[in-house]
Amino acid sequence: MNSDNPILLVEDDRVDAMTVKRALKDIHVMNRLDITSNGEEALDYLSRCEGSMPCIVLLDLNMPKMNGIEFLKIIKQNDEFKLIPVVILTTSKEEQDKIESFKLSVAGYMIKPVDYKKFVETVRTIDLYWTLSELPN
Repeated sequence: MNSDNPILLVEDDRVDAMTVKRALKDIHVMNRLDITSNGEEALDYLSRCEGSMPCIVLLDLNMPKMNGIEFLKIIKQNDEFKLIPVVILTTSKEEQDKIESFKLSVAGYMIKPVDYKKFVETVRTIDLYWTLSELPN
């Protein structure tokens, strides 16, 4: 990633969270990875960030308490959070989930590959894009 700010992963599955952590380590991403397990926890996390907002949010959709779409609806209406890039990282191939996500201004929608090597390539692609992308301050 192109900043020192943390990456926020919103993921309720511990195995998937550990896979993301491992993939980031394998491709030498040095940003701290902060993990929350649902939208409510992610909102609480963001509300406690002072000056060091995440450089990107990797967001699962299917979670308890508050799912990814509900989380997106809230943060994209908040001036403090709406410019944080959000990439959906999910198992959902549902067209309605894709449509709803892009209506809420996500930066990308990625399906989690089952194969670890393909998963690493997906994370590498996200990293490469955000390393090259110019973001507002």
